[in-house]
Amino acid sequence: MRGMDVVVVGAGPAGLCFARALAGRGLQVGLVEAQPRQALAAAAFDGREIALTHASRQTLEQLGLWQQLPASEIAELRDAKVLNGGSPFALTFASERTADQPLGWLVPNHLIRRAAWQGVQDQAGLHLFDGRKLQSLRADAQGHVVTLDDGSQLHARLLVAADSRFSATRRLLGIGAQMRDFGKSMLVCRMQVERDHRHTAWEWFGYGRTLALLPLNEGQASAVVTLPPRQIEQLLAMDEVAFGQAITGFFEHRLGQMQPVATPQAYPLVGVYAHRFVGSRCALIGDAAVGMHPVTAHGFNLGLASAQRLAQGILDQQRRAADIGAEGMLARYERGHRLASRPLYEATNAIASLYTDDRAPARLLRAAGLRLAQGVAPFRKVIASHLTQRVA
Repeated sequence: MRGMDVVVVGAGPAGLCFARALAGRGLQVGLVEAQPRQALAAAAFDGREIALTHASRQTLEQLGLWQQLPASEIAELRDAKVLNGGSPFALTFASERTADQPLGWLVPNHLIRRAAWQGVQDQAGLHLFDGRKLQSLRADAQGHVVTLDDGSQLHARLLVAADSRFSATRRLLGIGAQMRDFGKSMLVCRMQVERDHRHTAWEWFGYGRTLALLPLNEGQASAVVTLPPRQIEQLLAMDEVAFGQAITGFFEHRLGQMQPVATPQAYPLVGVYAHRFVGSRCALIGDAAVGMHPVTAHGFNLGLASAQRLAQGILDQQRRAADIGAEGMLARYERGHRLASRPLYEATNAIASLYTDDRAPARLLRAAGLRLAQGVAPFRKVIASHLTQRVA
């Protein structure tokens, strides 16, 4: 059995960033991942564009990952607007920017994964157990015995689950989760657009579907369409010309003709909130703790914040020569992440519920809510501040 200070299960962005934050600090960190390292090193394009806040950019810079992202693939998010149905009115946030700084930045998900993978290479004390799955767990007084599917065992003073919103590790730890299946799928596809999007993001709550547009460089944009799964399947079955015409029609030709420049991808919409974020010598980060509906585009930012918060707690304990799996430290992590995540999670679900409800009372409330928000400057400032998560 091999002894580790921390064992992380899951080498997605949150798990990799967490491991990078701990690496080279005198700790022995084990990273368990079902995918082989070749797949991690060359993470495939998956259609998803991540909206990074100011706080997330600063974290990635501190980890040395932002510097590895191709500059040509980083698109500024300068403005944002929310539209409702066929109304020409839009709630906008452009006026809340200061010092000519963007609201945020858009970066392809697979490039963040590649940068995070590069960030954990040749780091002292970091051990990758790739191509292996967690088979079983057994708690003891000093931590957890982790058995992998090849029969090998690790002993972790602290076990951290970072293996997606459908986390098998969370289940093995006996931690339940509140799961909300929205009954919809999200289709994402990079499109070439005819008209200038002015680096403005759209969230468009239509009737029967929800649309989003994320502005990219070189006259491209990521189109996001939320529909029942059967309708998504029909879109995926179209050829490029028909697909482009369908997406152009959804956006009512507001950006002219839109043509796909990549293969569209679809994902089920399921929100997850774990009943607990910690247990005895264990913790959850990333989507294993909170899996967000994408309507507020904060899933990655929240997951990165959880990884950074827990890593900081561990390193603080280490500096004091204290127990890195202490109950008090884990309790502080849970309180902090719950305060950061619960209001956002509930607000996101409420927005998703209201703005996908096409009944007459909901339509009236939707329109009234946007106009009220636009007319109250302090409210818009709070929203913009939350969206950008600016840091001093």
